[in-house]
Amino acid sequence: MTLKHLLVYLLLGVLTACNTQAVNSPYPDQDNDVAVLYSSFSLRPKHLDPARSYSSNEIAITGQIYEPPYQYHYLKRPYELEPLAAEALPDVKYLDAQGNTIKDAKADTGVAFTVYTIPIKSGIFYQPHPAFATDENGTFLYHQLTPVQLDEINEIADFEQTDTRELRADDFVYQIKRLAHPEIHSPILGLMGEHIVGLTDYAQQLRDIRQQGDVVDLRAHDIEGVKVLDNHHYQITVYGKYPQLRFWLAMPFFAPIPWEAEQFYSQAGLIEKNITIDWYPVGTGPFYMTENDPNQRMVLSKNPHFHGEYYPSEGEPEDARNGLLNDAGKPLPMLDKIVFSLEKENTSYWGKFIQGYYDVSGISSDSFDQAVQVSSSGEFGLSDSMKEKGIQLETAVGTSTFYIGFNMLDPIVGGNAEKAKKLRRAISIAIDHEEYISIFANGRGIPAQGPVPPGIFGYVEGEKGINPYTYRWENNEPVRRTLDDAKQLLAEAGYPKGRNAKTGEPLVLYFDVPASGPDSKAQLDWLRKQFRKLNVQLVIRSTDYNRFQDKIRRGQAQIFQWGWNADYPDPENFLFLLYGPNGKVDSGGENASNYSNPAFDALFEKMRAMPNNAQRQHIIEEMVAIAREDAPWVWGFHPKQFTLFHAWNHNVKSNLMANNTLKYRRLDTELRQELQTKWNQPLLWPLLLVLLVLVVMVLPAALLYRHKKYKKPT
Repeated sequence: MTLKHLLVYLLLGVLTACNTQAVNSPYPDQDNDVAVLYSSFSLRPKHLDPARSYSSNEIAITGQIYEPPYQYHYLKRPYELEPLAAEALPDVKYLDAQGNTIKDAKADTGVAFTVYTIPIKSGIFYQPHPAFATDENGTFLYHQLTPVQLDEINEIADFEQTDTRELRADDFVYQIKRLAHPEIHSPILGLMGEHIVGLTDYAQQLRDIRQQGDVVDLRAHDIEGVKVLDNHHYQITVYGKYPQLRFWLAMPFFAPIPWEAEQFYSQAGLIEKNITIDWYPVGTGPFYMTENDPNQRMVLSKNPHFHGEYYPSEGEPEDARNGLLNDAGKPLPMLDKIVFSLEKENTSYWGKFIQGYYDVSGISSDSFDQAVQVSSSGEFGLSDSMKEKGIQLETAVGTSTFYIGFNMLDPIVGGNAEKAKKLRRAISIAIDHEEYISIFANGRGIPAQGPVPPGIFGYVEGEKGINPYTYRWENNEPVRRTLDDAKQLLAEAGYPKGRNAKTGEPLVLYFDVPASGPDSKAQLDWLRKQFRKLNVQLVIRSTDYNRFQDKIRRGQAQIFQWGWNADYPDPENFLFLLYGPNGKVDSGGENASNYSNPAFDALFEKMRAMPNNAQRQHIIEEMVAIAREDAPWVWGFHPKQFTLFHAWNHNVKSNLMANNTLKYRRLDTELRQELQTKWNQPLLWPLLLVLLVLVVMVLPAALLYRHKKYKKPT
């Protein structure tokens, strides 16, 4: 080899290692000809079964897979229900106690039952799934797996054959029955049992069967108020009036489940391998789960059997100006795949978003200053660095609430005794949520005065809307009561200066939170500081989110931190979080504080089916006043949502009610690839420096070799 050849090979070796196509991409197998949306998750969803799932990190998955009868129009505001799996909105009929039809639909008295008849579209098919696979005789291939077959199965993709079938009305009825199954523990059973005729009795019937040691076969037993009329129609009958049912019919709880899937997943061998409906859903939606690795990523792929849907052609007036109607009438979904990657820390996610490897991002406190600039008038806008990248900002006032809850079953912080109320009020004053919003949310929030957030009927602004136990109205704004007020309440509660007045022992309280990595340390330190203001010792008990949910369900937490996003635009969806019969321990409902006040409950039962009028507003104000006095929550704050998205994202509009919006999204993958390459150019100079060092090291030896080889003999 000549010296010239050696240098050429060294140069080629170095340059070959330099792939200018974004060498640090976390997606080495990225196919730019496929529209793949890249997102993330920080905690594995515990439940993907639509009868059990109720957390926001779960519904981000289930909302794309399952199709309930109705959905919210993507663009219209106020929020408007429209058919999804249903052919039309339900036909509603009112009956008296004798079962006679009441012709005056507006009548407020005499209505004993309301009957909803839901028509289902024809031509809808389920995703590919082994539960539907049969042989030439129609016998299911995988409903009775042998040990030999199970040895070769480790995930759903290991099944060689899949099939599908058409959606039927009895699939919707089967799912409603599943809400009552004793082994499923649906969080809405208690609430729905109060409304759907016969559901509570049905649940007890199933429990009796289970206690007798018999197998529960939902197809063998019927609910009085839920009936299949034919393959494309079914009915739900509720007690009295319950107009909110139409909102529930837009949630995955009421999405169809085929009996074949449950039969398939009930096999012990599959359960042992964690191949269950909680892990691999079965739906008719635009996407279906093709990969579920909680230690790395989850993948949703386009459903090849999707029945078809089209991008909306109507919206708000500004939607056309904002380009949100450019895809009107085009078939959905516009994505081929959705990849959720595990990201445990905000900083890691943010760094990859800036590099262009995630398509959309929220804004944490750590990244706020880099992303947002605040004007002198307090208005938020994008920073120059974000504008240079073409990043856009989408904002919305969240119909959400974050709160600190007291377990009302706890002997120290719970109960309705006056001393317990004063203890909770003292803590409510001491925890300065204005400071929290400023430090940890960069001002993106509104201190809560009660359970109902802005944008929901029943919310009251101004002096009339403040919580008088925590705030005073001064200079035309709410002002938090002083620490002296809190200390006085603490003393009246029996804990002067944070010590038990009888024993002298310090007051020690326990606070349960879901673990969220190192990003939460500062917040927990801040929380301890709030309790130290009262000389109260706070012990933080941090567990993973799934364990945290179990502790709440069993009533094992003393104080906890949680939040709630509106399922539907009605105050009932927030006030039912404090409704006694919806208690977490007693019924498995969403009243995580297990709060119960007969006066509050009676008003709730009167309010929930009323139209939004002055009378309903007055009742809501009475309920909120009762809850403020009892203080089962430290009311916390209502967040302002900020979302950043890259220029290659299209059809992005905040919809705080819908959970199935990814089907509307469109990506310009060519622009994404171009910008990823531009923003992630490899640094060549270190490699060139290595080349130079190699040349310097090799050159003397090469020259010596050349000298010896061509040296003439003497």
